[in-house]
Amino acid sequence: MLGRLPLPQRNLNEAGRLADDSEMATELSRPLFRRVESALDRLRPALVADGGNVELVDVDEDGVVSVQLQGACATCPAQSATLRYGLEASLRSELPDVTSVVAV
Repeated sequence: MLGRLPLPQRNLNEAGRLADDSEMATELSRPLFRRVESALDRLRPALVADGGNVELVDVDEDGVVSVQLQGACATCPAQSATLRYGLEASLRSELPDVTSVVAV
């Protein structure tokens, strides 16, 4: 009797079907998504103190973080400064994989 050869590993999605490239990219980016969410949780109290908030929408494979500013932050004239010098600077210093932060 011949020994069985190991089958190649396949990436399956939650339904048990073969995952396509976009599903695999999302799966690979989840650890960064979770780290960004944790970092935002540490930054969020300063935004909430001024009547605003931030929601993490997405982190793509290039390290671009998409956020939605909420409350007072959504209409604040200093919104771009908050994004660039508050959120982006903090995230990039803590998480080198983050390349930029954009509002959606």
